[in-house]
Amino acid sequence: MVDYIEGDLMEVYERRIKQSGKRKADLRFIIDVLLLFRPGIIRPAGGYKNLNVYRMYKSYFKIAGRNLVRNQGYSFVNIGGLAIGMTVAILIGLWIFDELSFNKYYQHYESIGQVWAGGTNPETSAIEGNISVQFPAAATLRNNYGHYFKHVLTAWWITDYTLSVSDNSFIRTGEFIDGGILDMLSLKMIKGSHLSLSDPHSIVLSKSTAESIFGDEDPMNKMLKIDNRIDVQVTGVYEDIPRNNHFSEVDFFSPWPLWVSSNNWIKHAEDNWDNRSFNIYVQLQPRVTTEEVNAAIHDFYYENSPEQFLDEFKKYKSFAQVIPMSSWHLYTEFENGKPAGGRITFVWLFGIVGVFVLFLACINFINLSTARSEKRARETGIRKAVGSVRAQLVGQFLTESFLMACVAFLLSAILLLLSLSWFNEIADKDIRVPIDSPIFWGVIVALLLITSFMAGLYPAFYLSSFQPVKVLKGTFRPGRLAALPRKILVVVQFTVSVVLIVGTIVVYRQIQHARNRPIGYNRENLISIRMTDPSFNSKYEVVRNELFNTGFVEETAFSDNPLTMAWNNYGGFDWKGKDPDKDSDFTVCYVSDTYGQTVNWQLVEGRDFNKFLASDSSAIIINESAARYMNLEDPVGKYLTDGAGAKLQIIGVAKDLIMNSPYEPVKQTIFTWNRYASSNILIKIKETAPAAEAVAGIEKVFQRIVPTAGFDYKFVDDEYAKKFSQEERIGKLAGTFTILAVFISVLGLFGLASFVAEQRTKEIGIRKVVGASVFNVWTMLSKDFVVLVIISCTIAVPTAWYFMGAWLTKYQYRTEISWWIILASCLGTVFITLLTVSYQAIRAATMNPVTSLRSE
Repeated sequence: MVDYIEGDLMEVYERRIKQSGKRKADLRFIIDVLLLFRPGIIRPAGGYKNLNVYRMYKSYFKIAGRNLVRNQGYSFVNIGGLAIGMTVAILIGLWIFDELSFNKYYQHYESIGQVWAGGTNPETSAIEGNISVQFPAAATLRNNYGHYFKHVLTAWWITDYTLSVSDNSFIRTGEFIDGGILDMLSLKMIKGSHLSLSDPHSIVLSKSTAESIFGDEDPMNKMLKIDNRIDVQVTGVYEDIPRNNHFSEVDFFSPWPLWVSSNNWIKHAEDNWDNRSFNIYVQLQPRVTTEEVNAAIHDFYYENSPEQFLDEFKKYKSFAQVIPMSSWHLYTEFENGKPAGGRITFVWLFGIVGVFVLFLACINFINLSTARSEKRARETGIRKAVGSVRAQLVGQFLTESFLMACVAFLLSAILLLLSLSWFNEIADKDIRVPIDSPIFWGVIVALLLITSFMAGLYPAFYLSSFQPVKVLKGTFRPGRLAALPRKILVVVQFTVSVVLIVGTIVVYRQIQHARNRPIGYNRENLISIRMTDPSFNSKYEVVRNELFNTGFVEETAFSDNPLTMAWNNYGGFDWKGKDPDKDSDFTVCYVSDTYGQTVNWQLVEGRDFNKFLASDSSAIIINESAARYMNLEDPVGKYLTDGAGAKLQIIGVAKDLIMNSPYEPVKQTIFTWNRYASSNILIKIKETAPAAEAVAGIEKVFQRIVPTAGFDYKFVDDEYAKKFSQEERIGKLAGTFTILAVFISVLGLFGLASFVAEQRTKEIGIRKVVGASVFNVWTMLSKDFVVLVIISCTIAVPTAWYFMGAWLTKYQYRTEISWWIILASCLGTVFITLLTVSYQAIRAATMNPVTSLRSE
């Protein structure tokens, strides 16, 4: 058409030159050309438009389906790998969403916070602190900084209590806190209102707690006893708080003034700025930011504390700040007094793992698609010869990729439903698939598109680039460099796999290292019972004797805190030779005289408590860390002076008992004898006694002598094991994802090895004819893959060493990355590679050469 128009114009132009001259002919020629710029004549910029787009895409899907059925092994590898990768990505995505949505159940989530008190340690210059604050700090914040806060709530620690009604007792977790908590948390009240804690003797129950105590009865205005000493009346019931929220384990709230009036020692702390035993929760006023509040209260202690405490606050450069609720769960570690790490590390870690596992599955698709290029080359050449443009071919191959992704997603949906309960058990979650959420389906569609695009983009452009002339003449050869991208991707696959293997081993090694740490006592056959019933105080000797009479009990003891948790920290101690500039900070445990015999601690110096010696009422036993802390070479017989001026004689030194984190150094601890330290009972069961029978016999003793007290027992070894729960969950998840990542890589390697063996069938037949052995053929087919895996190990080893070394630094008591871990990971990967490739190599090597050459 263009040629015809151009010819006509030139013919008219030549005629006009003869008639009117060149100048007029040129002018008329320009006008004629400009008149041709009309919509009906100009070709669309997009080129040729296929008017039957529907049929074109229908053919794409039809051809893609035929390819899936025709190449079943190839389809299995790709779809299976993509399905596993998608399942892992979705599970990790749901886990991350659960972590990031923590506490978002509360309507005022963004304005709720907790007061954090900090200061600088003069000895180390490190900024330290925690959420333990002074009683009078809340009233001061409320009175002097009220324009920043809507609520300032004093609270006690969340712990277990005994709720009793009539003759029934229930162990439930509760919180004593100022009444504004119901409004601050915007709890959904089933009965009562957000003012239900206004009565000083009130209690508000969760729905499940109310049902377990009162059944189908209306709980409103019913009377309860807390720990058999505090009378309360039910004034409200709230909907259970979902699991992924702070306060979710709280079964009831009761007003703070009631707790104060029921504990005389707390009354004495109302004006004491030296006692940091309390919590303060706050809610900011609208349009007030956390940064604004923290700037205002930074010098809180300098500006508001009494004169007698001011020097100490200045010495430690004390400051206060509000930690927002958004940081409570994900940022539990502090650096220079600011939230800096914690579970957010695992959110990033698993997010990266999820992306990499999905990427490994996409690599399988890319490798097998490009490896099969010679089989698809003739198809591509014919399509181009009959008029297909490159964009159409790219569309066809991307359609195949999308179809595979859709089939893989259907399979992954089945795997997700089958594995979700198991995943929740490992992750300690209550995750549900939000099938009613448009956001969820939007993410799924995006995952499908991204996966199919990521997997199919390179093969689509690679396969559509073949020249039809060479293909149809039979002169097309991929070339030596055609396999280079595949080799690089295999290296990437196994580099990621080796890093995950090393990381998983290091995590388990760290857990085992802490587990094997000497704990200083024997936790076997030891149970702990929390006892807060006041009627027990006059009966503990009777209970002790009756426990022995059961025949199941070897020894009993009492203490003011559980064996696996020590929370009483005191300063103000002095001793001979103490550096006047040195701080004195000790954990203090009040125990009965039989404590050491019950827990079987080991004394390295001195003796144990003796109740028949009157002088032991002022005696103490310290641990090894305390002896080092005080720089005492021969501590037995030395004296300490406490903050009240009382002299305490050291009668023994015990090996360090791990009572808090097994990953941290043991803190300097003082054990002092107190016959009334009965809030926790330790019972050593005889080794020969069946545990179930022993517990049942012990329970009968408590029910008979202290019937109003609930029987809430815990095995000490179970409580100690909980200290490893987070690391164990992370280890199990990492191990599971590592196994799946390796499986995906091996699956792709198996498919690639299968194709290479098929591609070299004629060569293998010729080699066998001229005398090659099975071993020679196996070596020929295996060596290339082994070399790639060795290269992967070379890259993975320093990468894993760097990242896992950085992870271990957060633990003060930690393992090392041993050389055998690296060697075992690399050798294991090479072995798996050989095992995978060998099947196809030996199968090809044992094939009858007559058959292979005839088929060629």
